[in-house]
Amino acid sequence: MADGTKLLAQNKKARHDYFVEETYEAGISLAGTEVKSIRAGRVNLKDSYCSVKDGELFVLGMHVSPYEQGNIFNKDPMRPRRLLMHKREILRLYGLMKKDGYTLIPLSVYLKRSHVKLSVGLCKGKKLHDKRESIAKRDAQREIDRTMKERRG
Repeated sequence: MADGTKLLAQNKKARHDYFVEETYEAGISLAGTEVKSIRAGRVNLKDSYCSVKDGELFVLGMHVSPYEQGNIFNKDPMRPRRLLMHKREILRLYGLMKKDGYTLIPLSVYLKRSHVKLSVGLCKGKKLHDKRESIAKRDAQREIDRTMKERRG
């Protein structure tokens, strides 16, 4: 990551299941105990997605574990969280989602300076043959790297 950023969680399944066309950075509206829990790395992006409702962007399915010292201030771990982006960007993404069949998938959560940010990908779903193709490419690249390493060493 760039200078001043720290990766906290990644959605590895997203790049396996989708073609990521573009990525966007969004802030997240969080409670204090959620921020502390995320800073501790207790966040899971698996099966999470974004949706637009009333001109606002929300992330759904993102699990933030309750903070141990949070007691009564802890929020529901699976609650929808509002994403902070410019209205123009949200409306543009909403149009693409409706017209072209794209979906918005959270790719990673990271700290940028002292702010929690979410990397959101504009994605198109992969078919089974696409997944097989990308697995074959990855395996071929791994084999090439292994052979090159053996020749050097």
